[in-house]
Amino acid sequence: MLQLKEASKIYRTGELEQTALDQVSICFSNDEFVAILGPSGSGKTTLLNLIGGLDRCDMGDLVINGRSTRDFKDWELDAYRNKSIGFIFQSFNLIPHLSLLDNVEIGMTLGGVPSSEKEKRAIELLEKVGLADQAHKRPCQLSNGQMQRVAIARALANDPDIILADEPTGSLDTQTGEETVKLIKEVARGKLIIMVTHNEEIANRYADRIIKLKDGKIVSDSRPSDDDDPQPELIIKKTSMSFPAALRLSATNILTKKWRTALTVLASSIGIVGIFLVLSLSSGFGRQLSEFESQTLSTFPIMVSQTTVDLESQQYHQAESEKRFEEDDSDVLGQFVYPYDPRDEILIHNNDLSDEYLAYVESIDPKLLSGFTYTRHINMNLVAKYGEMAKTVDQTSIKFTAYPEDLDPESPGYLENNFDLVAGSFPKEFTDLVMIVGKGNRISNVILQALGLDHDKERIGFEEIIGLEIKAIYNDDFYLRKGMSFTPKTSLRDLMDLYYGDLGIMLKIVGILRPKAQIEFSVLDEGIAYSDRLAQKFIENAVDSEIVLAQKDLYVNVLSGEQFASDLFNVLSVIPPDITARLVGGVNLPITKRNILQKLGAYKTPVSVVLYPKDFKSKEEVLKYLDSWNEGKAAENRILYIDLASTITGLLAGILNGSTFVLLSFAAISLVVSLIMIGIITFISVTERTKEIGILRALGARKKDISTVFNAENFIIGAFSGALGILFASILIVPLNSIIERLTGLSNVAYINPFYVISLMVASILLTVLGGLIPSRMASRKNPVDALRIE
Repeated sequence: MLQLKEASKIYRTGELEQTALDQVSICFSNDEFVAILGPSGSGKTTLLNLIGGLDRCDMGDLVINGRSTRDFKDWELDAYRNKSIGFIFQSFNLIPHLSLLDNVEIGMTLGGVPSSEKEKRAIELLEKVGLADQAHKRPCQLSNGQMQRVAIARALANDPDIILADEPTGSLDTQTGEETVKLIKEVARGKLIIMVTHNEEIANRYADRIIKLKDGKIVSDSRPSDDDDPQPELIIKKTSMSFPAALRLSATNILTKKWRTALTVLASSIGIVGIFLVLSLSSGFGRQLSEFESQTLSTFPIMVSQTTVDLESQQYHQAESEKRFEEDDSDVLGQFVYPYDPRDEILIHNNDLSDEYLAYVESIDPKLLSGFTYTRHINMNLVAKYGEMAKTVDQTSIKFTAYPEDLDPESPGYLENNFDLVAGSFPKEFTDLVMIVGKGNRISNVILQALGLDHDKERIGFEEIIGLEIKAIYNDDFYLRKGMSFTPKTSLRDLMDLYYGDLGIMLKIVGILRPKAQIEFSVLDEGIAYSDRLAQKFIENAVDSEIVLAQKDLYVNVLSGEQFASDLFNVLSVIPPDITARLVGGVNLPITKRNILQKLGAYKTPVSVVLYPKDFKSKEEVLKYLDSWNEGKAAENRILYIDLASTITGLLAGILNGSTFVLLSFAAISLVVSLIMIGIITFISVTERTKEIGILRALGARKKDISTVFNAENFIIGAFSGALGILFASILIVPLNSIIERLTGLSNVAYINPFYVISLMVASILLTVLGGLIPSRMASRKNPVDALRIE
């Protein structure tokens, strides 16, 4: 009848796993009393829960009458527990505010047993356990033994095939416990009884079979059952409950006017159809915009640089200049040209990226960002293996850059959201590198050549790249001092010693990433990406390295011995290249001391901070957070950021808000129309049922009862209207999506949102009840005598 096949149950708490049952196989006969013994934590209760359908196996299977429960739906398990299982708990689990009779009946109510049969059967069961004369008492008025007897009666209410008793004597004294077990065996005669207990004496006295568990395994079984016995097929029937009296009365009246009721439901559902389609379209367009916004934001992050262009001031000055020329006489403008200095049109603003500001930015809510990174001047002195030799690696050749870090470890970060993992894994340690490839897994042969790979091949296997190691060497270990100058180690012997020695940090390529298909532009170009934590480590070392300290004290280049350029070029060297080119006409600038210190990785202050918001809403919060730093500060002390997506943001937000307002207006009109229509229909129903109202009142019905009858009728109409409206709208969504795709190219815009399905069902019911409130109150206030006179 009942069989467990290699059943296992594992409880997980974080990384901790506890095996409660370990591949337990056992078979039970139809008519036997089985006692399960074992120390605490041996898996006894877990075994009982699996048998009773309260829990499912992680591995293995529960077989009932030859039918596997592995693929059981939830309703099938519910029906199995209701029809086939009777539970007796150690703590009784009686509902305290119900009488004993109601407690025994509750299972039969869920099983759809008629009221007359329910009460009769409940009284009979209470008689069996000796509590028929206390049927209307509450559990709190009983002793522990009496409450356990009620629990036994409840377990037998639906005449189940299996009785499961979990420590039924645990809360009882010795004598009462023994009487309880004896009672269970007596009243459940002919059924399978499975009892979990610590009392070995009671088990030996009453049980036909004793099974002992230890550490989730069966260590002994006094009478193993034959699992090959033929069993009848298990048939599962759904459980159901009857409607309250008011619903029954209203349903009866509705059925007497089937066609009119059908037309009423159809008319009411039209409003639901309109609302559902509006919400589906609104939600669908919102989803489309959200996807586009997410892609745009990944392409246009928020950047805070040491130097930036004050766009707001620049636009103001340009507008003032244009206004001045517009005010001049057009004849005068036609006779002259007007020289200007381009540098006056570019207003450079220097941002002070102090430690205080950087700490402020890093304190932003991580849930607002999908990524966070710094742009730094970094020098890691890379050495890689080339066959049997070792050579230096040019950071520019492999496009060595930092990838955005994940501030919120509980949610997917920038790399996970914007890149597909082609091979290997996403980086975890600060020594992990990733290779960024383009569409079709393409990557420049220059990068492959710099890494020591055979770049002339038509294709290179992932296994040649994943695990590839590059050694990063500190300045003091890489540069040799000769007097006042320094030279890098370039001999094959020195490089071999650096690569295979203990100096520096070994980096490893752990993954190959490719931008997701929907990402039009990636902020990470093809090449090798590293962690900012690695950059910080090297910068901290570089600041105190011998070559950097020497360069700070000298006014000549320690690498070449050349004289540095003037202070003007020192100033220009901190300006972004695109702006510098506009200032000096694209002329190459001479080397400055700052250039050399940057090349040696001696600046702790990052060149820029780059923030990647998760979505538009998060972006607004990020911008508010950045703006709050500038509150109360002078213009020259403010920190300006670059937000290239602000125009797109405003445009999309305006479109979305406008469309949402229009769609909600249509929805509101539909709601008002439905409300009025239901009120009219209910008023007609009240007029027609005036005689019925009089009869009910004459029989003693309260005003509230009359209102309830009509509210119940509206409840039924509202439920059917909602369901019919959702069904029609769901069907209409298919051709609607087809039309939209043909006109706009957007596919599957309108879609069925389960939240809207539930919400509209509830709204339909509430609206019908609300629309019928006034007519139902009119019905409740009718004088019974006058109502009886109506013909």
